[in-house]
Amino acid sequence: MKVLVIGGTGFIGPHVVRRLLDRGHDVAVFHRGKSKADLPVEHVLGDRSAVPKIKADVVIDLILSSGKQAQALMNTFRGVARRVIAISSCDVYRACGILHGSEDGPLQPVPLTEDSELRTKLQTYPPQQLEKARQFYPWIDDEYDKIPMERAIMGDSELPGTVCRLPMVYGPGDPARRFFPTLRRIADARPAIIFEETFAAWKAPRGYVENVAEAIALAATDDRAINRIYNVADRPAFSELQWARKIADAAGWRGRFVVLPKDRVPKHLYFPGNAAQHWETDTSRIRNELGFGECVSVEEGVQRTVEADLPTLPAEFYMYPIDYAAEDAAL
Repeated sequence: MKVLVIGGTGFIGPHVVRRLLDRGHDVAVFHRGKSKADLPVEHVLGDRSAVPKIKADVVIDLILSSGKQAQALMNTFRGVARRVIAISSCDVYRACGILHGSEDGPLQPVPLTEDSELRTKLQTYPPQQLEKARQFYPWIDDEYDKIPMERAIMGDSELPGTVCRLPMVYGPGDPARRFFPTLRRIADARPAIIFEETFAAWKAPRGYVENVAEAIALAATDDRAINRIYNVADRPAFSELQWARKIADAAGWRGRFVVLPKDRVPKHLYFPGNAAQHWETDTSRIRNELGFGECVSVEEGVQRTVEADLPTLPAEFYMYPIDYAAEDAAL
């Protein structure tokens, strides 16, 4: 089978490509040529705004940002490809809007299934946050929102679609540096790491990059995935404090974690949202229908990520401010 992977040289893409190759498929990758992924496949260079009509059985688009982009993709490959796989996010759920304060109403029940309520308000992330995110995800456009993207993919009567709603993906090379808050303090030999009590208990979906790639490859190569939407995440979901403990164990850190009420936590450590709204997802559908299972355990994934991240850890990262004087005072 011929598979075209759009955006296949970034963080997740090379793992998807290798899994497709391991299954014996013919793979082509469309990208801008700015990444140097060592992939033994056909490379087609170009920009997102002008994806060529490459003949393929299946198209996997890893970098769809908006409904506008998704509609253009379907227009391009209608009558050319047999199926399209689109990568979405668990931020489509109304729980995400409640978490970020853009949606009113009671807390949503978790774990979230593919049939849970979606956000009623689009573009849940403010423009300034999207602008900063473009440093690491240059494919994000001004109309970023996965809900209209999903509608365009799943609403085409001629070209069947499949949607994979991804978790927070971690692993070596993670551009979002999701382990940074804990690893930076470990690297700086902090004696203690502070957590605000509601954030310490907060649960969200996470997935090791190779496990996520396996789920995408399964969805792309199994016709049972046609016209289906799948949550993707590792099982089980852990709290933020549990994740921090796993990172600390992998790094060999022997300090202590201190959980404090919000009125005793420095402001730079406040969680920017309603941490009472958990975000964990139910992944039973993709496991039962396609046989998905983790290739890499959580412990092994954390260990690999810590070993890769520590030597390349930046002094600061825009998403995670540091103020050790304030933390010392709180301690």
